[in-house]
Amino acid sequence: MNIAFFNTKTYEQEYFDRYNTHHNINYYPVPLNERTASLAANNEAVCCFVNDNINAGAIKQLRDAGVRLIALRCAGFNNVDLKSASQAGIKIVRVPAYSPHAVAEHAVALILTLNRKTHKAYNRVREGNFSLERLMGFDLYGKTVGVIGTGKIGAIFAEIMRGFGSNVIAYDIHQDPYLLKQGVAYGSIEEVLATSDIISLHCPLTTETKSLINSKTLRIMKKGAMLINTSRGGLIETSDVVEALKSRRLAYLGIDVYEQEENVFFNDLSETIIEDDLLMQLMSFPNVLITSHQGFFTEEALTQIAQTTLANITAFEERQALQNEVMFQK
Repeated sequence: MNIAFFNTKTYEQEYFDRYNTHHNINYYPVPLNERTASLAANNEAVCCFVNDNINAGAIKQLRDAGVRLIALRCAGFNNVDLKSASQAGIKIVRVPAYSPHAVAEHAVALILTLNRKTHKAYNRVREGNFSLERLMGFDLYGKTVGVIGTGKIGAIFAEIMRGFGSNVIAYDIHQDPYLLKQGVAYGSIEEVLATSDIISLHCPLTTETKSLINSKTLRIMKKGAMLINTSRGGLIETSDVVEALKSRRLAYLGIDVYEQEENVFFNDLSETIIEDDLLMQLMSFPNVLITSHQGFFTEEALTQIAQTTLANITAFEERQALQNEVMFQK
């Protein structure tokens, strides 16, 4: 099968080439959107990532180009117009899970770095500054950690924080029996926000969770709390978080995702003027740590992404059942 891979980086190509056995892959570094969809001509499938914008206009062009399958090499699919794809007769598959440990561990890395300020200490020592001034942190032992969303990633994160001796309280519409046995308490989202010293988001972006963290929920949070987001940028209303940082209600922010990241993340903009004022404002805070959607970025995760994506495409080509299909819900 001929496949047009959009938004590909060299590190991705390495893994797909390693595990591809019979498909003809055409790599394009540009994102998939209305302006670039025409590149998919003569390909039966396209493969895209979380930051591609597959709206109704792009779907129409893909259909006209003869594309019959959209293979997402990611778990999220909020960037795809599912209704338009269904009407166009285009199937959609995804990678529902890949090394959940990678993202959970990255969330912990953000917590530890923000708390113990190791990134600042590293830079100081390299400049010959061995002072401990303004590097004070706190023990994670005994602190209350709130986990919003206890799917695979959230559950692993909760277990890791229990290992630190933290008290873990969680919110999810489905309580995990295993976590309950491990001593994780479940409560309402208001209880989690009000009692947690650290809050970590591990839920998908849906109409119900969009802007979950906003001016109202920030006021419920304990003053001086830490907020971590390694899930989806749209879970946070960024302008409200900026105000909470300014007022000192929110003491720390660690994010690996950003609601407007498709214009910034995964690109080298070091010689460019970044015109996203909200992002630049966040970067100016000394108590904010931003990474560029690298939570998934481990050897194990890239291996699983490549293998699952190629298996999804092969199943479609051979007319097998699509175990990882995403369907439009009326």
